[in-house]
Amino acid sequence: MNFSLPASVDNELGRIAEIAGYLWMRNWAEANGGNISVNLTHLMSEVSRNYLSEVIQEIREPVPLLDGNVFYVTGTGKRMRDVARSPLEHGAVIQILNQGTGYSVISPKIVKPTSELVSHLLIHNHLKATGLHKSVVLHTHPTELIALTHCRPFVDPEFLTRMLWSMIPETRVLVPKGIGLVPYILTGTSALAKATIKQLEKHRVLLWEKHGAIAVGEDIAECFDIIDTLTKSAQIYLNARMAGYEPEGLSDEQSDELAKAFNLL
Repeated sequence: MNFSLPASVDNELGRIAEIAGYLWMRNWAEANGGNISVNLTHLMSEVSRNYLSEVIQEIREPVPLLDGNVFYVTGTGKRMRDVARSPLEHGAVIQILNQGTGYSVISPKIVKPTSELVSHLLIHNHLKATGLHKSVVLHTHPTELIALTHCRPFVDPEFLTRMLWSMIPETRVLVPKGIGLVPYILTGTSALAKATIKQLEKHRVLLWEKHGAIAVGEDIAECFDIIDTLTKSAQIYLNARMAGYEPEGLSDEQSDELAKAFNLL
């Protein structure tokens, strides 16, 4: 049984569409690259969460803490430029059922969720388990950040973090916990999800080596801003290198001064 989505959900879908458009315009979403999931449960009344479709799909990795929760997820094989135009034509609202072992599509059009659905749901389950009030998981393909993961020194997350922090002050302020990194693992697998969760114990944004970036946050614009700022730092570094010199960057003392000024330590 399908139902009309509450106005609060329609508003959130508009925000998702806006960010999907930015991902496409930034060239971070080639073809069907990237995916988004947003927990909508808090935007829905108890009554509106009780509409169930007859079709239930199995979740191969149970997510018991999400039982009854409602999510928007982009569709498998769907393009961000199309999500920006019509999020419900190219994504789905799903409800997690049966103690987290299955889900039902409850939006008007039946769209199969992203192939990264298991990763997204396991991450959301982890966020619930740790009491973090983060409702958004954003995965996208920022060119310059991916390029850095093809360079062996930058596969060291501490080295990568220090370099990105040093390019512009905003990076240290917006990404105070630094950036995590998951060595290359086949996309769409539980192994990738579990390695990501391990990194989320310390970070709110990380890179999948040779693949892309993933950020979690309370708001989809927050996730975009974090990745956007990191990408600006990577662009500054790579532009300097293309000009033939190693950028000086902020010193450790200058970076630590920022951290103290903004209470980031």
